[in-house]
Formats: sequence, structure tokens, C-alpha cells
Amino acid sequence: MDNIILGVDPGTQILGYSLLRVESGKPVLLLMDVLYLKKIADYNLRIRSIFDSVVNIIDTYHPDHLAIEAPFFGKNVQSMLKLGRAQGVAIAAAMSRDMPFTEYEPATIKQTVTGNGNASKTQVAQMLMSILQFPDVPQYLDATDALAVAYTCFMEQNNPLADVRQQLMVKKKRQSKKTSWSEFIQQNPERIQ
Repeated sequence: MDNIILGVDPGTQILGYSLLRVESGKPVLLLMDVLYLKKIADYNLRIRSIFDSVVNIIDTYHPDHLAIEAPFFGKNVQSMLKLGRAQGVAIAAAMSRDMPFTEYEPATIKQTVTGNGNASKTQVAQMLMSILQFPDVPQYLDATDALAVAYTCFMEQNNPLADVRQQLMVKKKRQSKKTSWSEFIQQNPERIQ
């Protein structure tokens, strides 16, 4: 099934976005760019611009799914809140067009693209260049970060083992809880009546 994935790397100063078409089960880069928002002094207008721009991308290219990066936990709480707002507005734009979305953790994205959950932005960009055959790393790595999110979504959607892995992880968690409870009972026999 051919479809288009919109990838978004949220930001209130620079927001990366990409479009990845899935053709006969293979990813093909359609578009990769950024919204440069630093020139908009009013924060509220930046947020509005994010919403309007994402809606415009959706209305122009008709993607089937939004893949978006989750805000990472940093030391600066204000930055995290602003990132969360940018993410929320992009998701609201997708929802206004009845588009489903999936959120991915930064480490999951890096792991999917490079095999290393701690890879640098440059390493992610270079690996994507190799996989998707585009000529140059863009000026802003926010664009390749958005592409990495879309690629992660593609890999998840097109991996027949993804459901099996998910089921195994759930089963493993259940088993580890049983083991933990068994250990608790053995270590605390006086608490069992």
C-alpha cells in the first residue's frame, strides 16, 4: 500500500518537516525543509504560524499519517514547555484534518535510523543520506530530524515483526512482574498471611 508520512521535529524557533512516500514498500523522500520562525517576534504568532503551516502542508500533499518527535526531558523547563506547545499545535493541525499521529522518543528514532540510541544529529543525517539517497545534508538538521521521525514511522509500519516484538515485550513484562512478586514473597515471608 502506498502512503505518505509527514514527519515533524517540533520547535518554536525552527520546526523541521519532511514527507516520505512509501512506494511498493520502499521509502522515497518527497520533501524535507524547515519553518524558520525566529523572525516572528510574537510567540503567539509563531504558534499560529506552526498550525497554519502544518495545515497547509497537509492540504497540499495529503499525507496519511503524522509522525512527530516527543519533547525530550532537558534541564530548561521553559524550553521543554515551548517544545511541547509546538508539538501540540502540530498534532492539533493533523487532528483538524482527521489524520492519525504517532509520537516517537528521540532515542527510539536514533536507534531506528543508526542502530545507536545516542547518535548525534549529524550521524542521523548521514545515515539518512545513505538510505534515501539525497545529495547534501540540509543547512538545518531539524529537517533531517523530521525525516528521521518519518523514517521511524515507515519502519514501524512496514516491519512484519513489529507486532510480534511488541507482543513479546508485553509478555516479558508480565513474566518479570511475576518474578518480581515471587521474589518479594521469598524475601518477605512475614508479610504474607
